[in-house]
Amino acid sequence: MITGELKSQVDKIWESFWTGGISNPLTVIEQFTYLLFIRRLDEIQTLEEKKVNMIGGTLKNAIFSDNQADLRWNKFKGQEPENMFELFTKTTEQRPQTVFDHMKELGGDKGGVFAQYMKGATFMIPTPRLLDMVVQMIDKIKMDDRDTKGDLYEYLLSKTATAGTNGQFRTPRHIIRMMVDMVKPTFEDTICDPSSGTAGFLVTSGEYFHDNFEDAFVEKKFRDHYNNEMFTGIEFDPTMLRIGAMNLQLHGIENPQLIGKDALSEDNGDIEERFSLILANPPFKGSLDYDSVEKSILQTVKTKKTELLFLGLMLRMLKVGGRCAVIVPDGVLFGSSNAHKQIRQEIVENQKLEAVISMPSGVFKPYAGVSTAVLFFTKTNSGGTENVWFYDMQADGYSLDDKRSSLLPPLEGDQGGGQEVTPENHAKNNIPDIIARFANLKNEVQRKRTDQSFLVPFEEIKKNGWDLSINKYKEMVYETVEYEKPSVLIAEIKELDKERQSALETLEKMLKNM
Repeated sequence: MITGELKSQVDKIWESFWTGGISNPLTVIEQFTYLLFIRRLDEIQTLEEKKVNMIGGTLKNAIFSDNQADLRWNKFKGQEPENMFELFTKTTEQRPQTVFDHMKELGGDKGGVFAQYMKGATFMIPTPRLLDMVVQMIDKIKMDDRDTKGDLYEYLLSKTATAGTNGQFRTPRHIIRMMVDMVKPTFEDTICDPSSGTAGFLVTSGEYFHDNFEDAFVEKKFRDHYNNEMFTGIEFDPTMLRIGAMNLQLHGIENPQLIGKDALSEDNGDIEERFSLILANPPFKGSLDYDSVEKSILQTVKTKKTELLFLGLMLRMLKVGGRCAVIVPDGVLFGSSNAHKQIRQEIVENQKLEAVISMPSGVFKPYAGVSTAVLFFTKTNSGGTENVWFYDMQADGYSLDDKRSSLLPPLEGDQGGGQEVTPENHAKNNIPDIIARFANLKNEVQRKRTDQSFLVPFEEIKKNGWDLSINKYKEMVYETVEYEKPSVLIAEIKELDKERQSALETLEKMLKNM
């Protein structure tokens, strides 16, 4: 769990970037990330050198050769600011590489998955003073274990949500955690996010195993699967790809599969029926030309709308028996176009739709007020939908205004969904109730349409044109409010006027006698 000291250190570094002239939040995170990586490279080699000194032998696959010693963190951090800045920005005959060039040219075998996506990376710290300030502050951060590294980076990413721009790249972590806790990833799963961004869904899925099955990491078979095959992210933005790669590495996922391409494009046509679990929050807005979309997706849903295309893509990417939890805008649930109906019919009739969680419109504030829902379905290619579980989420533990202030303090180590289910807490946070009820859907059979959650049979959804909006099925209870007759209200108003006039006269007499 992130400490106040760690938050304070990150806040000071963030503030230094801003006062030093770097105001774009993503640029701050990128430059911060590069320096964390450069420090990490030196720490990796230092650890390997200690091992060699203890057991003998020679250092293999050295990140820094003997004539690159000046490029190591522990060496340059003690330099004068001007000298340090030159190590990052200028080459000499004796030193043909800068610190930054060396970082960019590392192969994945030395620098891990992050090093594979350094093409196009740019050093943007403008002054020796700012570089020195940030290096000295990063050097003071204790990053001895996976939890600390992961917490640091998660807090860094969370600051995009308060920086005023680019918050759209970040799905609220308590919503991600809710989705992961509901699908309960298994040891054998291959998990994919086709619009991975900062890799929040993949990171949270990894943390699920650490939180619930720490003993499993003793087994080499699971450890190898976890580090090399379990996680796949697809992202076309190189900046987000690098940020996501660092997020995964700092959370201890050593070699995730990251694919730098547009998931909807024809270039991605080879990824079919590969994954057993998809977790995603794909782009809500935008449209693509038919020519740029992979043809098999258009066979499932012929549309230019990205939110519908991504649903078609996920059905193609899932293995039979694979599960999906995906955030969609409300329009997907009730849109009347042929494409909207087509994709809903496909999921309900030909696959197995299990749940629709309707979320309040404030979940993505302050960046968007759009109402959203989470769909949970399993790919069967043979139907299987009997009853669909609907839940009307009215509170997620945070205020639904632009401030998004926490309404309940989270439990230690919790990300927003672990409070005890009490009437008081439930009114402020429905997430624990959602997770508990989804795990016991057989108990939902007796729920009424006036309740917060209930089941709707397949045939009823079919009759309603595959409409999946909760308002189509929820029954509202209206309370009769009785008011006094107008004559009684008028009499009460007159009585109040008399009391007011009497009070004024008393005050006036008091003032005259003073």
